[in-house]
Amino acid sequence: MRRQTSSRPPIIKWLPWSIAAILAACGLSTRGLVQAPDPALAGPEADLVAEGQQIFRYETFGDEQQWTDTLRLHEVVDQKLQPLEALRLGLKVDVDKLHLGRFLLHNPFGASGTRELLREDAVVGVRAQFGPDGHITKLGITCALCHSTVDNSFVHGIGHRLDGWPNRDLDVGAIIAMAPGIPEDKKAVYRSWGKGKYDPRFNFDGKSTPLVLPPAYGLANVRNETYTADAPISYWNNYVAVTQMGGMGNFSEPRLGIEVHREPDLVTARLPALRAYQHSLAAPRSMALDAAGQRGKTVFDSQCSGCHVGGNGTDNNAGVLHDPAETGMDGAYAERTVNKRYRTTPLRGLRFHPPYFHDGSAATLADVVAHYNRRRSLNLTDVQQRDLVRYLESL
Repeated sequence: MRRQTSSRPPIIKWLPWSIAAILAACGLSTRGLVQAPDPALAGPEADLVAEGQQIFRYETFGDEQQWTDTLRLHEVVDQKLQPLEALRLGLKVDVDKLHLGRFLLHNPFGASGTRELLREDAVVGVRAQFGPDGHITKLGITCALCHSTVDNSFVHGIGHRLDGWPNRDLDVGAIIAMAPGIPEDKKAVYRSWGKGKYDPRFNFDGKSTPLVLPPAYGLANVRNETYTADAPISYWNNYVAVTQMGGMGNFSEPRLGIEVHREPDLVTARLPALRAYQHSLAAPRSMALDAAGQRGKTVFDSQCSGCHVGGNGTDNNAGVLHDPAETGMDGAYAERTVNKRYRTTPLRGLRFHPPYFHDGSAATLADVVAHYNRRRSLNLTDVQQRDLVRYLESL
């Protein structure tokens, strides 16, 4: 009896495994992250939260006018950006949107594969529109580009969404520098930022002090957003949507001489729902404390809780800000802001998002503890420092 063979072309059978092998060869691990808790889509604000989720994930606020009409980034993405290069740049793929068969049929090693991912709405934080010929005519970005990642459940960079988790793999500056509309003298600055960093004021003052992309979870009880506590979360959402993403809307900050007006306003009406969704995003669950963690908590309570109120809170909720010299931070970024000082950062899911401090100058939590042990003359022993790190890892 004649043995039956698969009717599928051989390339379809081996491509998924070859893709995984190539990713591994590029140094992209396939180990997954711990899943984030699901957002609380229940209660009296359920509809508002659900609306905010759609805004956070998919709303461009009309910023295609910047990324397409002005910067022409769509030309590079449409013609040159291959899926593997997109992953190397830190872009993420939502496996729940991915139609693997269709993707494989559109040459996963060419720009047509990237176009297919965008057509499926599978690239986290990037939206595209297509013409009759199948090529990209409009390209825009959403909040999720920087403030979502994936759990790597398929391979590194491809998995289920983790909204609110900072994408520390994302090379925002390198992506911006790809755009033909960026002046050549600016491209070197953008490329210098590196992965997981972004400067939200460079386009206004021309100075470059990039910040580590922060988490957007655990914000429900945080009074002011940003490293310098500029204002409540909707202020910053408005600032970013209009002045950084390039969305259609209005933003005014007379203290910094910023006035941007674009009509029609596609931002203001969406801010309440966006805030509701961000407030619903819980931080990763704390870990149970072992003996070292318990000892570390004792150290934390005696030495750190005056500023880090309640472990994962902040004294900024009471209006406190800190001069850079007080905490030993580089003050260059603070000088460019309204407050000129830094907020105590709430401690949320620390083990998941190194590096630390606003500029990423502390690579590990051990570096954070050593910094404050020196700066604040805490006189902690080596054992106490290790115990404190163990406690911080649990938050």
